[in-house]
Amino acid sequence: MMVHWHLLLTAWSVLCITVRGDSCSDACRTCAGPEHNQCLQCENGWILHDNTCVDIDECGTELGQCSPTTYCFNTEGSYECHGCDQACVGCMGRGPARCKKCSPGYRLTGAKCLDKDECSEIVLACPGLDEICVNVGGSFRCHCAEGYIRRDNVCLRKQLPSVDEKGLFDDIQDDEVEVLQQMFFGVVLCALATLAAKGDMVYTSIFMGAVAAMAGYWLSDRGDRMLNSFLKGR
Repeated sequence: MMVHWHLLLTAWSVLCITVRGDSCSDACRTCAGPEHNQCLQCENGWILHDNTCVDIDECGTELGQCSPTTYCFNTEGSYECHGCDQACVGCMGRGPARCKKCSPGYRLTGAKCLDKDECSEIVLACPGLDEICVNVGGSFRCHCAEGYIRRDNVCLRKQLPSVDEKGLFDDIQDDEVEVLQQMFFGVVLCALATLAAKGDMVYTSIFMGAVAAMAGYWLSDRGDRMLNSFLKGR
């Protein structure tokens, strides 16, 4: 009877170790111990070999199911589908060297699908005389030359904004005109005063008349300003 109880306790302890998945290695679903070679059953994506869980390479079997525009990339316990290079139509791996076929605008050069330079290979790739060909991956674009703009699929010269020609004194302000007038009369008066100082009666008369005119203008202008100020004050 004691022997039967000992066997039952041993079986129970083994069962407990087997069921306790937290004590197993990562790939083991059930195990006889924490070591990686003590597995009894593996997780999905793994296969048991000599009590060790070995990763299944789904990409090397029919388990890896990826679309024609992607390729299979194996991971631990599973796989991923990665997109092909833009130069490829179908691929077996990453990059332009793993293409099954080259995309339009690309050609097989050596072991890689490389972009064709349509701008240098096609005569008059851009038909317009004012267009510039710009090569891009797998194709090309036609841009308008500098100083031109595309309108209705035609490159037209940009219209520069018209600027009316202005005279020398078109932008001058009223107060600036008054200053220039005063400077002009000042120069004239100085010249007349110089000639009058030599005793010439004609220039002396002109000088005195100019002074009187300037004084009258100054007084009349000052009187107008005082009158306007007085009227505004009322």
